[in-house]
Amino acid sequence: MGRKKIQITRIMDERNRQVTFTKRKFGLMKKAYELSVLCDCEIALIIFNSTNKLFQYASTDMDKVLLKYTEYNEPHESRTNSDIVEVSYKKTQTACAHRRTIHNLVFKLFKIKLGFFFVEYTIWQ
Repeated sequence: MGRKKIQITRIMDERNRQVTFTKRKFGLMKKAYELSVLCDCEIALIIFNSTNKLFQYASTDMDKVLLKYTEYNEPHESRTNSDIVEVSYKKTQTACAHRRTIHNLVFKLFKIKLGFFFVEYTIWQ
């Protein structure tokens, strides 16, 4: 049985939401560990669940990484959920515009071919 794409919305059933949280939290921490090992970088991951229970992962020392973060003054990449949704929306709009353009071109070509077909076979025969 293959995986299917799920809709990203809040899970209403409390038990299912807790199971999903536990599995995805483990997956996220595993990815953070792999990134820190493969790329030799420092990672601090902080998660609060719906009951405000704290879960954390740090590749080195959490306090050291957080202090480094608070003292960092240069511009850096920082994203929120709304940023991610906005980028996804823009990509979708661009893809729709490209598909619309391709559809219009194919339709025009089809009309041209169909027009030539009728000109060749209706007038000459």
